[in-house]
Amino acid sequence: MSATSSRTFRGTEGTDELVGTTRRRPTIRRESPLHSLVATDGRAPATIARLALGLVIFPHGAQKMLGWFGGPGLSATYASLSSKAGLPGVVAGAVIFTEFVASLLLITGTFTRIAAFGIMSIMIGAILTTHLPNGFFMNWAGKQAGEGFEYHLLAIGLALVAIILGGGALSIDRMLTKRRPTTRRGEVVEPVTRD
Repeated sequence: MSATSSRTFRGTEGTDELVGTTRRRPTIRRESPLHSLVATDGRAPATIARLALGLVIFPHGAQKMLGWFGGPGLSATYASLSSKAGLPGVVAGAVIFTEFVASLLLITGTFTRIAAFGIMSIMIGAILTTHLPNGFFMNWAGKQAGEGFEYHLLAIGLALVAIILGGGALSIDRMLTKRRPTTRRGEVVEPVTRD
């Protein structure tokens, strides 16, 4: 291989060795506990699950936090969760904040596992506190007292995929954990520039 190739190969001692150049990017050290939390690869299923969950949850979070998409907004949602759902004020605030912020984190692929866990926790809480008595099915015909929990199970399933696989391709998590090329001695190889 030539010195300008952009491929890597496995070195003799099991380390990756660079043959070529790459662009500079910030990375999280592999020894860091944070690395195992955000580590991901570029597989499509991880990306699809992360984006689907984030894009579906975002409008709901924006309804609660900002009043967008015909939603009630922060104060009305807080009052509803505190009184009607019977949640303590701190929990009601955490639900609103988590649903909104976690959806943005999922869309960008930032701390995907933490964001997905937050959404999964909200969905489990919603099933147990509100939707379980209404049965499995959503209220398509308007004949039930409220919505069932099938939507919540789908969100939990997508969240589990994101927790297991991470953010996938096109995520900030991937950008932060993608290995920078090193030599056999572990030295980071800097890009070659022409003067």
